[in-house]
Amino acid sequence: MIRLDPATASPAAPPIVPAWALVAGSTPSDAAAAFQAGAALASLDTLARAQPAWAGAWRQRLALRCAAASMRLAGRAEGEAALRDAWHFCPTGANPGPAGAILGAWRQLAVQPTAASTERLAKVAELLGLAWDDEALADLCAAIHEKVSGGRPAPFAAAAIAAHVVTTRPDSELLAWWLADLVLAQSLRWSRPLPLLMAQAFGPAFRSEAGGKRIRPGDKSFERAVCVALVQAATESCRLAAELSRRAERLIAIAPKLRAKGASEVIQRLLDDDAVSGSLTTKSLSRFAARRLFERLQQLDAVRELSGRTTFRLFGL
Repeated sequence: MIRLDPATASPAAPPIVPAWALVAGSTPSDAAAAFQAGAALASLDTLARAQPAWAGAWRQRLALRCAAASMRLAGRAEGEAALRDAWHFCPTGANPGPAGAILGAWRQLAVQPTAASTERLAKVAELLGLAWDDEALADLCAAIHEKVSGGRPAPFAAAAIAAHVVTTRPDSELLAWWLADLVLAQSLRWSRPLPLLMAQAFGPAFRSEAGGKRIRPGDKSFERAVCVALVQAATESCRLAAELSRRAERLIAIAPKLRAKGASEVIQRLLDDDAVSGSLTTKSLSRFAARRLFERLQQLDAVRELSGRTTFRLFGL
């Protein structure tokens, strides 16, 4: 049965960031950047709290974008396609490799609640290839609580925890960006975070000038850069939501035309995740039947093939 909440799966388009809030031209003042970030996050807040049928695919695609940006910070070369392969073709319980593990950290951020415990942060640090001892993780949990409960606006709390991590452990910038999104969500009282800031870390928001040095957590003007980056991140996230909303509407509309046993489960997986293997097998769907089903979905323009291959294919909205 396709899980479709009538209250959140209406044909109404997802919200967009208003044009007047977009950063344009010269670098905005600190006050202007904060104001624009607030306006952008207000638009994104509606989506973060909603549960449209395609929310899972949206969140996991945001996670993939952040993971791809993480590769550059980790000194790796994998892009989105290679990360998809590392994750979706990894046997259950097997090690997905360093790149796949980093993607796993962002995927976890996208779906789990905002609570931070030493056990959770230890697992995230391990996925990111970092080693933090229990005492340091306990101190980090205390720092997260301090930043969130201090009453600072959400973008500044996110910037503060990122700066704290890099000051404490300069080798842990990946964790700093991961926690920035976690603290942002806690400050905004979202039930689950959205992977946002890592995807902007190498963008113009974090450049002191065109082609200039990258602004890292803790650097001068980092708080303003976070505000500018959140405007861009919210804009891109809302655009992605609008795109996936249209595609999901098409997929759900053709569902009654599908006669394959197990089709509803496949459709639900497509709505819940960034990609689904074309060789998927379930209790009610063989590999051959899955291939035929995905071919039918392609013919109906309800899914896209994401790998560009003729074998070992991946499909998504």
